[in-house]
Amino acid sequence: MAEDTSLSELDKKIVQALQGDFPLVAEPYKVLAESIGISEELFLERVRAMEAEKKIRKMGAVLRHREVGFQANVLVVWRVPEDRLDEIAQQMAACPAVSHCYDRNTAPGWPYNLYTMVHGRSREECEQLAAELGRQCGVSERMMLYSKHEWKKTSMKYFCE
Repeated sequence: MAEDTSLSELDKKIVQALQGDFPLVAEPYKVLAESIGISEELFLERVRAMEAEKKIRKMGAVLRHREVGFQANVLVVWRVPEDRLDEIAQQMAACPAVSHCYDRNTAPGWPYNLYTMVHGRSREECEQLAAELGRQCGVSERMMLYSKHEWKKTSMKYFCE
């Protein structure tokens, strides 16, 4: 039997509210709920229900890192021993300067299997952060791939018709 993946009109309004700018106030869900004319309690109840029903997989912030002073970012690709991949990935992901951390398959001529996105105020700071991260995790083989241009900084938008 197929799962019911349909959303009510109320749930669609909640999704629309969640995909906009998140209010930077003490009670952000209250503000979002009021924007669509419902209580905060009902808003959060429906969000939890949609998560439980797997209709919402994740919610997350999009950091506009240049606007908050991080002028440099670099994708650091690491060659990590397979038997330590999970351990090292967890260590690197815990670093505040790392916004993304994920494993990838290697390929002929490309031995790097762990990728981290590191943000800093300068290239020099990114270099220092990556060196320190490597020292802490016992990994020395890496390559630094700096962004040249940011092409997109938007998320998917649903129910915008």
